[in-house]
This record gives sequence, C-alpha cells and structure tokens, in this order.
Amino acid sequence: MASFSSNEWKAVCAKFTNALQLSDVESRNDPENDPFRSKYKARELLTEIYCSLKNFEAGDGEEHDDGESSEPEPTEEPLDGEKPVDLDAFSRGWSSDSRAGLRAARLAAVEYYLGVNHVDTEELSAGQEHLMNCMKHLGKCRVSSENVSLFIHVRNQLGILWAGRDETEKSQGFLETAESIYQLYMKENGSPPTDMTEYFCSEENQLTHQERTKKFELAYTHTLYYLAQVYQYFGENERAANYCYSTLQRQLQLNQFNPMEWALNAATLSQYYITKGQYMEGRHCLAAATVISGLAGEVPSEAAAQESEAERDRREQLKQKRSEIARCWIKYCLNLLRDAKKLLEDNIGELDTDRQDELRRARSREEEEEGRKQALLFGSEDTFDSIASVEEKVSYLFPLDFTEARAIFLVGQNYVNQAKEHFQMDGFVTDHIEILQDHSALFRALAFFEEDVERRCKMHKRRVDMLEPICNDLNSQYYLLIRRQLMFELAETYNEMMDLKLTLANRQEDSQSLDNHTIKKFNHLCSASAKYFQMFLDSLCSPEGKIPEHLEEDVLRPALVARFRVARLHSKLISSSPPVQLDNLNKALENYKYVVQYCEAHPEAAAAAETELELSKEMVGLLPLKINRLKARMATNN
Repeated sequence: MASFSSNEWKAVCAKFTNALQLSDVESRNDPENDPFRSKYKARELLTEIYCSLKNFEAGDGEEHDDGESSEPEPTEEPLDGEKPVDLDAFSRGWSSDSRAGLRAARLAAVEYYLGVNHVDTEELSAGQEHLMNCMKHLGKCRVSSENVSLFIHVRNQLGILWAGRDETEKSQGFLETAESIYQLYMKENGSPPTDMTEYFCSEENQLTHQERTKKFELAYTHTLYYLAQVYQYFGENERAANYCYSTLQRQLQLNQFNPMEWALNAATLSQYYITKGQYMEGRHCLAAATVISGLAGEVPSEAAAQESEAERDRREQLKQKRSEIARCWIKYCLNLLRDAKKLLEDNIGELDTDRQDELRRARSREEEEEGRKQALLFGSEDTFDSIASVEEKVSYLFPLDFTEARAIFLVGQNYVNQAKEHFQMDGFVTDHIEILQDHSALFRALAFFEEDVERRCKMHKRRVDMLEPICNDLNSQYYLLIRRQLMFELAETYNEMMDLKLTLANRQEDSQSLDNHTIKKFNHLCSASAKYFQMFLDSLCSPEGKIPEHLEEDVLRPALVARFRVARLHSKLISSSPPVQLDNLNKALENYKYVVQYCEAHPEAAAAAETELELSKEMVGLLPLKINRLKARMATNN
C-alpha cells in the first residue's frame, strides 16, 4: 500500500484518540478487581496503529519483515542507558523533517505510548524495550520542531523508569540530556514545537500556538521536577533546591498544578532555605504555600462531611495538609529564634549586650540596602500582593531583643495551635508530641531574650506544664524513645528553673542566707530535675534493672550527661541535717565515679562528654575530702 486513503487515515487517528481517552480518562474508573482494563484496551489500539504504520511503510518501499507479530518487536539488545548524544549536531539545523523522518517520528510516538502503557501496568521490562525502540526510531531523525517534544518526553519516561529501579545515575543521564535538548532548541529555534499527539490528527485539529507552547513547557517542567529528585538523592541539596524552585515557579506560570500538592512542595522547600539561614527565601516559600493552599477551597463543615464520605475524606486531607504547612511555619519561627540566640549569647549562654549593639548597627546598614534582590519570587500579579501580605506578618531578620523575639514567638505559637487542630493526641500521638516539643522549644528560645528572671521561670514552667502530663501518661512499651526525650527535656527544664531561682535569691540585697521558702522551692526544683534524669537512666536498664555495660551510641552522651547532672544536683541539695547531707554527697560521688569509670573502661566515650568527664574527675578528687570532714563533724557532735 503506497499511502493511506483518507478514510484509512481517519480510522488510524480515531484509534489514537480513543487510546488516549482510555489511558488518561476512562482508566481512572476501572474496577479494583480489573485495574488495568482500560490500559489493556488502549494497548490493543496502539498495537493496531503500529502495524498499520509498518504496513504502509513496507508498501512504500521500506524494509519490512514478512512475519511481523501483532505487537511491535523490541530491539534485539535493549539499551540500558543513554548513548552519548551529539548535541552540537542538533543545534546546527532545525529544519522540518523529511517524509521518512515524519514516518519515523510517528512510529517512535506509538512506541513511546506503548512504553508508557506497559510501565503503567507494571510491566517495566516491556516498557523499557518500547521506550528504547522509540529512541531507536528517533535516532533516524535530526531534532526539529516536529519531534523535539518527543525527544524530551521519552527521556523523561526513561529517567522515571530507571529512578524507580534505583538506577539513579542512568536516570540522571536521560534527564540531563532532555534538559540540554530543550535548552539548545530554545536557543536555536524557540518556536512552539509540534506535540506528538498531532502526528495523528487532521490539519484542522492541530493545536494552537498557545497550546503547543504550554504542552512543551510542561514537558520541560517535568524534566526539572525529576532532576530535582535526582540531585537530592545524590546529596546535591543546593542544586536540588534550585530545580525544585524552578519547577514550582513554572507550574504557577503554566497554571498546571494541584494547589495543596504545590503548597506542600513549597513549604518543604522552605525547610532547605531555613537550614541554610536564608530566612527571606524560606519565608517567601511559606507565604506562597499559605496563599496557594487557599486555592484548594474551604475545609468542608463537619455536617457536610458527615453526609458524604467524599466530603469527609476531603475535609481530613485539607486539614492534614494545612497542618503540615503550619508545622513548617513553626520550624521557621523556631529556627529564626534559635539562630538569633546563637549570635547573641556569650560563653555562659547569656545575652551579650555588646554583640547586640553590634548587630543593631549592622542591621541599620542592611536596611539602607533594602532595595536588594529577593532570590525567589513566586506567583503572578494576582498572587504577589497576597503573598506579600502574609510575609509582612513575620520578620525574616534575626530578633535582637525581647519585643522582636516575642513577635516571632507569637506567630509560631499561632501555627502550633493550627497544627494541633488536626494532629491531636487521639490518633496522632507522635505528631502531637513533636508539635508540643516545638512549642516548648519556642518558649525556651524566647526565655533567652527575657531579662526578668521571674518571667523566665514562668516560661519554663509553661514548658513543664505542657510536657509533664504527656510524659507520665505515655506507655513505655510503645513510646519508649519519645518518653526518654520528654524525661530528658523535663529534667533540663527543671534544672534551668533551679538555676534561675538561685540567681534570683542571690540578687536579694537584704538577705545573707536563703529563707526557708526559697530553700524549699530550690530543693523541689533540684529534686524534680534529678528525678527525671534518673528516670531517663532507669529506662536504659534491662527489665531486671541491670545497668548496661555498654551504652549505645545514640544514648551515650545523654546518659553520661544525665549521670553528671544527677551528681551535681545531689551535691546542690540544701539540708540542715548532716545525715541527709552525707547521703546526698555519697550519691553525688557515686554518679561522678560512674562517669569517670565508664570512660576509663571505654576510652572512645571520653570524646562524647569531655567537659563532664573533666569536672567529674575533679569532683571525684574533692568530694571524699568534703565527705570525711562532714563525718568528722558528725562524730564530734555525737
């Protein structure tokens, strides 16, 4: 057959349209017990189209095997990876394909859709073979506006396929070639190229200039999206972040995105910028996430959700995803406060006022350059103002005093309340506790900026009030690691309160010694701290209560620190009773000795607690003298 008749070609085009409809639309409604029914029907149509094209090619004088099967045969030796591509050759000419080139492109397109079909039905080897056959057909063509879209699509699919097999280097090769092809095409030609769906439609049904542009740019957006994941896999985090940003920005420009999915990706990207100290960029990502998530609509009311299972599912999904974005905001506020604390604290962890003044002067100079760039800008004219209004609610600058720190704290606390609306204790134990721990950490960071010691104590008391009930109620069998975290944090919190109470008492000008009320309060805080440190240590013991001979790496430092702190706390307890004093000193000595003896038996452990070990050695030498003096005094009194 030398050529298709008009009716024959219409039949081919109709089959192609039907195959796409089956794959992209009807397959969504396939029953659970036959999930690939529409995909298999589409495959049959694509195979028929391929045979028709090959028959036409044979009748027109091209090579053709007489015994060709009903489905296109794979290459004899399917290629595993991307062959080196002469990209310079691509850029030398972007002329239209010859008639033979168009035939090759049509065959390549059918192989591409068959490859995607097999991958979708979890037949990866067959899918790979068809996709490589597509590459083989394209190898006969020079890249042009008629086929460049297919050149990129097939490499995107091979990139996905190899990434799914954990062959990330092969995936990277295909995707980076797709990226280079796009960039060279845009440099040398740039006109909206033919989409491969147009190989099988009549002239009057060809896509418009705008539709072609959108489809081509979307294919390249997918290339960038997959490359972002590849670079993240290889630990190239900055590169991955740049590709992720480009993907998100292009999705907005093309208006091709799911609002909640886009918002979650933007919120996730913010966490990278936060860890790099780029708070302007992190804030912009989070503000954009907040605005775009609003496009998903309102959370359905409980009444509507009860009436419809679909509405109930939608309600829960929206609540969860918005709560996840809220958690990213919490991390933003918490890290901003913590990083500011690191900049401002002196060598004993207190506010360095000289450093504070220095940073104020530096900020003034920065504000003079306020017209400086913003590395990221999401959105269009419709969303810029909305994003900016969200950004204005929280600073990206390091807070330098309590007023500024409190403003950031309040934003973080607001998002804590939002996050807890979905992540409740009933059903989300781990998530709920993590949010409470972040809330506690916000109070701790804010307390650093508070100059009033009494108010600092109250902030730490808030931390105790939110964590202590949870810690005591949790089942140790199922939540041992979380309980350990809470025990340690509660012990440290009580310890901080004890130090603050002692500082406050020592500032009282009229008193030469502590009054009974202060002593009682001090001892309570001291004992509470020692109790939680001891609970942490007890949690490391065997069910029979035996202390482990070897501490695992993840608990080594916490265990040695807890031992040191218990020793220190027992030595600080105030009592007028010599026997009680002696008991406290003996307990202190016992714990100091443990730190020294453990590090002697396990020399590698010394590096985990250098300061604590040094002080413990010193106290092991001094405490026996103090104990002996106390014993002598007790003997004399008796």
